[in-house]
Parts: sequence; C-alpha cells; structure tokens
Amino acid sequence: MSTRIQSLLELPRTIMNSHNPYAPPASAVGDLEEIGSEEQIDALAVSDKWKERFKAIQRAGGVKFPNLKSMPRKERRKAYRFNALAFLFGPIYYMAKGMWRKGLSLFFVCALVVVVLSIALELCGFGKFANALGYGVSAIFAMRANIDFYKKMVLHENGWW
Repeated sequence: MSTRIQSLLELPRTIMNSHNPYAPPASAVGDLEEIGSEEQIDALAVSDKWKERFKAIQRAGGVKFPNLKSMPRKERRKAYRFNALAFLFGPIYYMAKGMWRKGLSLFFVCALVVVVLSIALELCGFGKFANALGYGVSAIFAMRANIDFYKKMVLHENGWW
C-alpha cells in the first residue's frame, strides 16, 4: 500500500515534467537588447553604412539608448540619426526595408492623431497650424526608421509595433 501511495504522490511530478503539446511556446526570458553583438552585426547582409549605425546603436545600449549621453558626439550622431529617405517616403520606405507591419501601424496611428488634432485646431481657430501636422508625421518616420530597422535585423523583432 505504501508503494501505491508513493506512486500516486510522484504522479503530479511526472505529469509536470512531461512535454505538453498544448502548452504555449516558451520564450527567452532575457533582455532582447543583450542578444545583439558586434560579430552578429558584421555577419548581417546589409551595407557597411548600416553596420556602422547598428554598432553605434549597440554601443548606445540598444533601442532605448541608456548610454547615449556618455558616447562621443560623432558616435551619438550615428546612433540616433535623422533618416531623410524615411522622412520623404514614410510608409513606402518601411515597406521597401521589409518592415511593412510597422510602417502600416505607425501610419494609421499617426493619421488618427493628425485627424483628431486637425479637428481640435479647427475648432480652436488655428486651422493654419493643422496644415503643418504632416511634417510631424514625416519626422516621426524619419526618427524611428533606423531604430526599427535595427530591431528587425539585429533583434529579429518585426512585429506590428
């Protein structure tokens, strides 16, 4: 009888240790920004200019730039640079780089904000300022493009947001 009780007590442990085909996939519990390394960046199929930008972003501490202020000015500019092509072409640039999900989601969020702000500015009597909101959307695309491309190529994160 004691062996039967002992086997019943061990049953939950064996069930928990066995593979569950219906369990959600396990994810890496580390910080995604720690994954990228300079050797990994050198192995990417991108131009040398993009590799320099990616290495600068890596030295700045990743996409949140915690070490940006401690970097020399020249390195800072490489890490956090205004992308003129993304400013001019916005979602089309994102699609050309293979980041169509982020481009579409960023476009629709910005379009919604522009519509709401345009209506609010019209009601307040500042309709002329509403015309300049499109430049702000373009600036958002220009400032986010390098960071989003780093996320796609180095961190392998290419989601909707």
